[in-house]
Amino acid sequence: MLYALKSSSRWLSAVCVVTVLAACGKNPAPQEPVRAVKVLTVGESGSSMDFEFSGEVRARVESTLGFRVAGKLLSRPAEIGQRVKPGALLAQLDPQDYRVTADAAAAQLVAAQSNREVAGADFKRYQDLYAQGFISVAELQRREAAYISAQAQWKQAQAQSSVQGNQSGYTRLLADGAGIVTSVDASAGQVVAPGQPVVRLALDGPRDVVFSVAEDKLGLLKTGTRVKVRQWVDGQVLEAVVRDVSASADSVTRSFLVKAALPKDAQPVLGSTVTVHLLLGDVSDVKTIKLPTSALRMEAGAASVWVLDPSTMTVKAQAVQVNTADGNDAVVTSGLQNGDQVVLSGVHVLTPGQKVSVFGAVK
Repeated sequence: MLYALKSSSRWLSAVCVVTVLAACGKNPAPQEPVRAVKVLTVGESGSSMDFEFSGEVRARVESTLGFRVAGKLLSRPAEIGQRVKPGALLAQLDPQDYRVTADAAAAQLVAAQSNREVAGADFKRYQDLYAQGFISVAELQRREAAYISAQAQWKQAQAQSSVQGNQSGYTRLLADGAGIVTSVDASAGQVVAPGQPVVRLALDGPRDVVFSVAEDKLGLLKTGTRVKVRQWVDGQVLEAVVRDVSASADSVTRSFLVKAALPKDAQPVLGSTVTVHLLLGDVSDVKTIKLPTSALRMEAGAASVWVLDPSTMTVKAQAVQVNTADGNDAVVTSGLQNGDQVVLSGVHVLTPGQKVSVFGAVK
């Protein structure tokens, strides 16, 4: 019986030791999954410098009109899209105060004119008395000074009356030329300040296409460059000539404004959207590689791609230099060679040396 207990105790100890040793052992690390990727076999080719920009048709001359005087806006007959003739009434201020001031200035002018006539007649009479020897030179000079003062007061009143009359007329905002109203910035009942924009008028005449370009494309557009302009509304294509390139970038978009003159006989709808097409021709001597933007990885401001090693079926990161964009493709100028296989999708979930399988290849 004692022997049996000892054998059982030894067996249990052995089982415990085996269990503890088994518990202390490490689990084998799981193998990294093999990801399926789509690759593109790249090759250099000559590039065609072809660029498109979205633009807008505008009048060559656009006037932002406002009143020269302040007041309450009584009416604003002008409406957006309305065609107006030279001298047409665009807006009207309340002229009552200015009319009263003009009437007061006119009354002062009448009084000054009367004083001038009295002083003139008095001076002439004293000239005759001096010629007869009845008055002294000093008395004649006093009468002359009074006449000169009355003359100056009359001229001052005349100028003041003219100014007040002009201000009364400034309560009417008139079109300074034939054109189309493109914007209204004030409504009846509003009190406006001198110079505050009320109506924007696009004058008849030459028209431009206005569009913005990024800084890296600015060198392609110079004064005299010819571009093709396609209208969205009917697809008609016109030829325009760049006449002005902004010297400074927009503070918000950081792009540069370009104006291209349309032919004189072309009259596209103002404000319509057009596509500006710039074709610089084939530059086959400049070899480039084009990649879909989905293949690019951006880290710390640098671009890179995953390149497949067919011998090991693993990927490695390769830094590239992107020069510009061509549609939805990125133009790569360095970092890749002919025949390199570049991963196109899932680039953000791969790691260096990771094994992959190819489920789709693009040539």
